[in-house]
Amino acid sequence: MGLGGCIILIAVGAILTFATDWELEGVNLTLVGAILMLVGVIGTIAFTSIARRRRLLMTQTPPVVEGGRTHDDRLI
Repeated sequence: MGLGGCIILIAVGAILTFATDWELEGVNLTLVGAILMLVGVIGTIAFTSIARRRRLLMTQTPPVVEGGRTHDDRLI
């Protein structure tokens, strides 16, 4: 689930919790909305932490190869 899916879950959960007055027998829509919002927030946190780790790995110093040169030095 990407960031867009997480935001949609938060939006649908907020709509169910705060903007509806439907009543279904045996279903508490306020609780369902709160659960959807919670799952969306957890998904957003997980997605951003994974994206941060990927960005960190991509910006690290390149490994040193033979002769003390890096991959970037060979391009010059």
